[in-house]
Amino acid sequence: MIGTTFNDFQGKTDLELERILKNASAEHKTVILTTLNQAWAEPGSIFDLFLESFQVGDKTQNLVNNLIIISMDQKAHARCLAIHPHCYALRTEGLNFTSEAYFMSEEYLKMMWRRIEFLGTVLEMGYSFVFTDADIVWLRNPFPRFYPEVDFQIACDNYYGDPADKNNRPNGGFTYVRSNRRTIQFYKFWFQSRETYPGNHDQDVLNMIKNDPFLEKIRLQMRFLDTAYFGGFCERSEDFHKVCTMHANCCYGLGTKVHDLKIVLEDWKLFMSLPREEKALASPSWRAPQNCST
Repeated sequence: MIGTTFNDFQGKTDLELERILKNASAEHKTVILTTLNQAWAEPGSIFDLFLESFQVGDKTQNLVNNLIIISMDQKAHARCLAIHPHCYALRTEGLNFTSEAYFMSEEYLKMMWRRIEFLGTVLEMGYSFVFTDADIVWLRNPFPRFYPEVDFQIACDNYYGDPADKNNRPNGGFTYVRSNRRTIQFYKFWFQSRETYPGNHDQDVLNMIKNDPFLEKIRLQMRFLDTAYFGGFCERSEDFHKVCTMHANCCYGLGTKVHDLKIVLEDWKLFMSLPREEKALASPSWRAPQNCST
């Protein structure tokens, strides 16, 4: 079982992180990353639904081998080690991410920015990644839907039809980022911009910097992912034959997320259980969101 303890020294030259990245990486040094704290790691909570989705998704079962859980506290790390082979304990001095971090609270903002800083480190180590929030269920292998040769791709709360349109409303909970000089510079700029726009989370700051001349200067190629494939409760992927991921966005509170994601998985499993010919003609509708506010 691969993992670290919270007493280990962790930094940009962390050999343990390098070992975990190497063991979990697919071809072209690509990994799938998510973060986890105690509240989301409790049995029957978000983490269990997240892992279940890989088992019931379409061609997603093997992707779990490339998944690294970044645990934000000791109990989340212990839970990860008990059920998953690739676990990394992210030490964060002076911060406590054990309980549910309420949206836009001080702890929430610190956790979001610590995440951006860490993802920049992964890029510097030469690894490309899909970052996924754990309140996203994976229903179909997303890799065929990514744009080839694009540096930074991000899901949207609202998508307006053009993947290059910077008026799209991005959601930092799902990104595909290729490790190269441009993305390393971009993540440094994004992280530093928290000081330019204090009191904002990473997603809001991204909205503020996505038109910044610096991105043109470094020639960063950015694309926004279509909600037809990468949907959520803000804007659902209505076609069961296209959907890759479904995010419990536009939804606040752990209990409401768990309730509605369970319904998403129930609807998906019912669809997947249909006979082949019937499934090909089926056009079901999602019953969620229900408890989540839209």
